[in-house]
Amino acid sequence: CWAPVFMVLFFSYMCIFEGTPDLIIKKIKQDTFTAVKGSWMTWVPAHTINFAFVPTDMRLLYINTIQLFFNMFMSVIGNKKAA
Repeated sequence: CWAPVFMVLFFSYMCIFEGTPDLIIKKIKQDTFTAVKGSWMTWVPAHTINFAFVPTDMRLLYINTIQLFFNMFMSVIGNKKAA
């Protein structure tokens, strides 16, 4: 639900902090769909598995492990050059 908003903010901040604010719109148009699709493909199954099968005391470790890999995915997408 909030993934598109967060991805737009993510790419905006990335461009601002890299000193390329002129590329914000191009980066958002290029990568937002991929990032949102990746988010939904990651988090919907991850949370379904988490609440259905992971013991309560292991849920935080499970979600943090998924988050580590998702952050790597976002890093790769965030560091792609805007076409």
